[in-house]
Amino acid sequence: MASKFINVTLKIWRQKNADSKGRIETYQLSKVSTDSSFLEMLDQLNEKLISEKQSPVAFDHDCREGICGSCSLYIDGRAHGPQTQTTTCQLHMRSFNDGDTIYIEPWRSKAFPIIKDLIVDRSAFDRIQQSGGFVSVNTSGNTMDANAIPIPKADADSAFNAATCIGCGACVASCKNSSAMLFVGAKVSQYALLPQGKVEAKNRVQNMVRQMDEEGFGNCTNTGACEVECPKGISLENIARMNREFLKSNLTSDK
Repeated sequence: MASKFINVTLKIWRQKNADSKGRIETYQLSKVSTDSSFLEMLDQLNEKLISEKQSPVAFDHDCREGICGSCSLYIDGRAHGPQTQTTTCQLHMRSFNDGDTIYIEPWRSKAFPIIKDLIVDRSAFDRIQQSGGFVSVNTSGNTMDANAIPIPKADADSAFNAATCIGCGACVASCKNSSAMLFVGAKVSQYALLPQGKVEAKNRVQNMVRQMDEEGFGNCTNTGACEVECPKGISLENIARMNREFLKSNLTSDK
């Protein structure tokens, strides 16, 4: 299908830093190729702004392949835009029509303070991960080959599906309580289902849930918006598994 060009009106959140008052600014952008990705469209806007001696719009990005989770934008009231199981960098302008008005905002959460414009600080996720999202494995050269440990196919598949979480924060942005339970549930699940993760299972879930609470994330609303907006389709089953792991840890912990 031959590419075409469209003209769009962009309503973009601009904010100097976390302490400044933000506002919506309006920009007109013409001759946008429908083959362009959403981020390429923002690149085009910034080139225009720079040529006009204006400040470019700050937005986060890295791989542009739907892997890193950096391109976290709220587009027309939805995390990552109108398509399901799609990151912002995988969203293309063919999803929009000529003359459309597109609203672009950052994630909204107390735990994700704005750094500038559309960029938020998601280091709270890093601290949660560092509190327990790992296995303490001897890497001295005497480790057992992972493939030598029998694991039921269903467990391996569920662990792999949980591990596809890219930590973008769409679950937090789409939850009215700004809950991070889908993220934490996925990280707990990917280890809880495998033999390598069972050794530290009790401490892991306790530490990660404690850190999640300390970061200021809310509790689960049970509405399922996080699963719907997750670009990797992480299932709510992971939240249920985390709750079971947490309860089991409380009942059996030596502390």
